[in-house]
Amino acid sequence: MTRPRFLPDNFTLTLIATVILASLLPASGQTAVAFGWVTNLAIALLFFLHGAKLSRQAIVAGAGHWRLHLLVFSLTFVLFPLLGLALKPLLSPLIGKDLYMGMLYLCALPATVQSAIAFTSLARGNIPAAICSAAASSLFGIFLTPLLVTLLLNVHGDGGSTVDAILKISVQLLLPFVAGQIARRWIGAWVGRNKSWLKFVDQGSILLVVYGAFSEAVNEGIWHQIPLWELGGLVVACCVLLGLVLVASTLLGKAFGFNQEDRITILFCGSKKSLATGVPMAQVLFAGATMGVLILPLMLFHQIQLMVCAALAQRYAKRPESIPEMMGQVDP
Repeated sequence: MTRPRFLPDNFTLTLIATVILASLLPASGQTAVAFGWVTNLAIALLFFLHGAKLSRQAIVAGAGHWRLHLLVFSLTFVLFPLLGLALKPLLSPLIGKDLYMGMLYLCALPATVQSAIAFTSLARGNIPAAICSAAASSLFGIFLTPLLVTLLLNVHGDGGSTVDAILKISVQLLLPFVAGQIARRWIGAWVGRNKSWLKFVDQGSILLVVYGAFSEAVNEGIWHQIPLWELGGLVVACCVLLGLVLVASTLLGKAFGFNQEDRITILFCGSKKSLATGVPMAQVLFAGATMGVLILPLMLFHQIQLMVCAALAQRYAKRPESIPEMMGQVDP
């Protein structure tokens, strides 16, 4: 019997369990210090494997679709932040100052890679363009997100400046990614054969960061700082933000004359925010209890976007095939 798509998947349940574990048994003292080192190594391994998995040929294949990429980047790095600022009169009293800052951090993040491509594929969108757009968003986010965080939250990271934050993120995230790209010629085939279990590196590193962040936050009394009604308001806030971006993505895709396959790619690449990138970046840009509060909106938004986009992808997948799709299946 298959699990209904509206129910959380195993990783979502594990993520919830990790937050509960950190709430009941938080790491502290020297244990927390050692745990931080292990977490940093896991993050480096995560981005190294991302570099080894990502095909340069696939990126080149979709790189020429610049109008689509420009619209996706505008949705990710312009519309999201503008909506975050515009919704302040509604969100700030609804969820409180700290969670609202978490919403702004969410708005500053790049798009996902895996889920955006997976949903585009399921919905029969433009897959090469999705690969290029999502990958480029993730890479550009290493530089753009610290700048947006500085503008939106007036936060400069541990180094005291935006440049220091970018350099720190580049060393911790971009350098392992580049190393993975270089090593791809030797380990790319092995990574491709073993991607079914290497996904646990992705998930495991996220769980480590979440546990560490919430352990430190719990030690500082996070659950005593956030009332239950604010958590309920956060669910509403995430749904409103996602709904606005989905509607805007659909309308703009039609207004600029993109075909159905491209509009699907714009929808799924332009409406996503990356948990896999956002949590490690928060590890660099923020610290202590603040980080636990700031990533809470991201964690919730991530689960909502997965469930909503899974339903949308299934709906698109059931549509009749277009003429270009049918012609693409005929041998010349």
